[in-house]
Amino acid sequence: MSVNRLRVGSRLSQAVIHGDTVYLTGCIAEQTKGKSVRAQTQEILATIDRLLAEAGSDKTKILSATIYLSNIATYTEMNSEWDAWVTEGETPARATFEAKLPITATSVMIVCVAARN
Repeated sequence: MSVNRLRVGSRLSQAVIHGDTVYLTGCIAEQTKGKSVRAQTQEILATIDRLLAEAGSDKTKILSATIYLSNIATYTEMNSEWDAWVTEGETPARATFEAKLPITATSVMIVCVAARN
Protein backbone atom coordinates (compact mmCIF):
# COMPACT_ATOMS: atom_id res chain seq x y z
CA MET A 1 0.00 0.00 0.00
CA SER A 2 1.44 3.37 -0.98
CA VAL A 3 2.07 6.40 1.18
CA ASN A 4 1.32 9.85 -0.24
CA ARG A 5 2.54 13.00 1.51
CA LEU A 6 1.05 16.46 1.00
CA ARG A 7 2.80 19.77 1.62
CA VAL A 8 6.09 18.13 2.51
CA GLY A 9 8.59 20.18 4.49
CA SER A 10 12.02 19.48 5.90
CA ARG A 11 10.60 18.50 9.30
CA LEU A 12 7.09 17.22 8.57
CA SER A 13 4.34 16.70 6.03
CA GLN A 14 1.09 18.51 6.68
CA ALA A 15 -0.88 15.43 5.62
CA VAL A 16 0.02 11.80 5.04
CA ILE A 17 -2.32 9.44 3.20
CA HIS A 18 -1.99 5.70 3.70
CA GLY A 19 -4.69 3.63 2.06
CA ASP A 20 -8.02 5.19 2.97
CA THR A 21 -6.71 7.04 6.03
CA VAL A 22 -5.52 10.65 6.21
CA TYR A 23 -3.25 11.78 9.05
CA LEU A 24 -2.98 15.54 9.59
CA THR A 25 -0.12 17.18 11.40
CA GLY A 26 -0.79 19.37 14.40
CA CYS A 27 -2.50 22.32 12.73
CA ILE A 28 -1.83 25.73 14.26
CA ALA A 29 -2.83 29.27 13.33
CA GLU A 30 -0.38 31.22 11.20
CA GLN A 31 -2.31 34.40 10.30
CA THR A 32 -4.04 34.77 13.68
CA LYS A 33 -1.12 33.73 15.91
CA GLY A 34 -1.24 35.84 19.07
CA LYS A 35 -4.92 36.67 18.60
CA SER A 36 -7.91 35.18 20.43
CA VAL A 37 -8.48 31.45 20.80
CA ARG A 38 -11.68 31.96 18.80
CA ALA A 39 -9.78 33.49 15.85
CA GLN A 40 -7.04 30.86 16.00
CA THR A 41 -9.58 28.03 16.11
CA GLN A 42 -11.45 29.45 13.11
CA GLU A 43 -8.22 29.59 11.09
CA ILE A 44 -7.19 26.07 12.12
CA LEU A 45 -10.58 24.60 11.19
CA ALA A 46 -10.37 26.28 7.77
CA THR A 47 -6.89 24.78 7.34
CA ILE A 48 -8.22 21.34 8.26
CA ASP A 49 -11.00 21.75 5.68
CA ARG A 50 -8.42 22.62 2.98
CA LEU A 51 -6.03 19.80 3.86
CA LEU A 52 -8.78 17.20 3.99
CA ALA A 53 -10.19 18.37 0.64
CA GLU A 54 -6.71 18.13 -0.89
CA ALA A 55 -6.44 14.59 0.51
CA GLY A 56 -9.86 13.57 -0.86
CA SER A 57 -11.75 13.74 2.43
CA ASP A 58 -13.79 16.19 4.51
CA LYS A 59 -14.69 16.99 8.11
CA THR A 60 -17.57 14.48 8.16
CA LYS A 61 -14.98 11.71 7.78
CA ILE A 62 -12.77 12.74 10.72
CA LEU A 63 -12.32 9.67 12.89
CA SER A 64 -10.48 11.30 15.76
CA ALA A 65 -9.30 14.74 16.81
CA THR A 66 -6.91 15.74 19.55
CA ILE A 67 -7.00 19.36 20.62
CA TYR A 68 -4.24 21.00 22.61
CA LEU A 69 -4.88 24.30 24.40
CA SER A 70 -2.15 26.37 26.01
CA ASN A 71 -4.71 27.33 28.66
CA ILE A 72 -7.58 24.98 29.49
CA ALA A 73 -9.59 28.00 30.67
CA THR A 74 -10.16 28.75 26.95
CA TYR A 75 -11.96 25.42 26.44
CA THR A 76 -15.40 27.04 26.12
CA GLU A 77 -14.12 29.65 23.66
CA MET A 78 -12.53 26.98 21.45
CA ASN A 79 -15.63 24.78 21.72
CA SER A 80 -17.91 27.56 20.48
CA GLU A 81 -16.05 27.51 17.15
CA TRP A 82 -15.69 23.71 17.07
CA ASP A 83 -19.40 23.20 17.73
CA ALA A 84 -20.36 25.59 14.90
CA TRP A 85 -17.97 23.79 12.52
CA VAL A 86 -18.64 20.07 13.07
CA THR A 87 -21.55 18.43 11.35
CA GLU A 88 -24.21 17.21 13.77
CA GLY A 89 -24.27 13.42 13.83
CA GLU A 90 -20.81 13.25 12.20
CA THR A 91 -18.68 14.22 15.20
CA PRO A 92 -15.37 12.40 15.69
CA ALA A 93 -13.90 10.80 18.77
CA ARG A 94 -12.15 13.70 20.49
CA ALA A 95 -9.86 14.54 23.37
CA THR A 96 -8.77 17.96 24.60
CA PHE A 97 -5.72 18.66 26.75
CA GLU A 98 -3.89 21.59 28.22
CA ALA A 99 -0.32 21.57 26.91
CA LYS A 100 2.71 23.77 26.57
CA LEU A 101 2.71 24.40 22.83
CA PRO A 102 6.06 24.69 21.04
CA ILE A 103 5.41 27.92 19.15
CA THR A 104 5.12 31.26 20.95
CA ALA A 105 1.71 32.99 20.72
CA THR A 106 0.03 29.74 19.67
CA SER A 107 -2.95 28.92 21.87
CA VAL A 108 -4.53 26.02 19.95
CA MET A 109 -3.27 23.00 18.03
CA ILE A 110 -5.53 20.37 16.47
CA VAL A 111 -4.42 16.94 15.21
CA CYS A 112 -6.85 14.85 13.12
CA VAL A 113 -7.13 11.42 11.55
CA ALA A 114 -9.77 10.99 8.84
CA ALA A 115 -11.09 8.39 6.42
CA ARG A 116 -11.07 9.04 2.69
CA ASN A 117 -14.02 6.91 1.59
